[in-house]
Amino acid sequence: MGENNELKLFEDKKIRAKWISEEEKWYFSVVDVVAVLTENDYQKARTYWRVLKNRLSAEGNETVTNCNQLKMTAYDGKLRLTDVANIEQILRLIQSIPSKKAEPLKLWLAQVGKERIDEAYDPEIAINRALDIYRKKGYSEEWINQRLKTIDIRKEFTDELKEKGINSGKDFAILTNILTQAWSGYSVKEYKNLKGLKKENLRDNMTNMELVLNMLAETSSTEISKSKKTKGFKEAEDSVIKGGNIARLAKEQLEKETGRKVISDKNAKEIRNLNSGEE
Repeated sequence: MGENNELKLFEDKKIRAKWISEEEKWYFSVVDVVAVLTENDYQKARTYWRVLKNRLSAEGNETVTNCNQLKMTAYDGKLRLTDVANIEQILRLIQSIPSKKAEPLKLWLAQVGKERIDEAYDPEIAINRALDIYRKKGYSEEWINQRLKTIDIRKEFTDELKEKGINSGKDFAILTNILTQAWSGYSVKEYKNLKGLKKENLRDNMTNMELVLNMLAETSSTEISKSKKTKGFKEAEDSVIKGGNIARLAKEQLEKETGRKVISDKNAKEIRNLNSGEE
């Protein structure tokens, strides 16, 4: 799963959303959408959704009631599992709730979808959007160029996994963890802990060299996988381990030559300060 938590605003209401890059889908907090449609506060919206879900389930409406759960920042500031739905499910939900707010919400969801479709047809739009975001955050141009390359490499990697029959977000996460462990020596969780991260994107907190080696691991895994005709999780795992080991050997050789560790505990703020010359 991806880690792009965003707080979308609809008129004066907040709707939490999360973009899952592996699935290329937005997921929205169901309770937040219900709160907008019913014009209720969060607690009343939770109760409304609980009653509605039971009714829809009894009616056999699995499209809406079979919601996923993702961790999102709750209103008390803590990460909690939250019922989420994709755009199709949200549109079905709208049909089940009589509300004058439904039409503008449909238009808002359509706009969200349009932005992603536009980016799919013209990747330059997404690239320019990412450039603007990273520049505003203060990253160097060199780092930004590396980071944008990682996005392209990552897409090739996940596309190849899909070709090999990997489709679930859970499997993508497992294989990403195996890859990271193979080249860096850290699981994703350990790596994030090292940098003092919680829900932040790990790649946004990597140094240039960490980004390069991560790309080498993913590119190697992709090429190894392409050379195989067999499909399935075990085959994908084998390619990921071998690709990660190639990057690990490169990392170890570099560390031997320079006498410095590649894996850094520096996070995004420290990396930006380093690039700007601040102490």
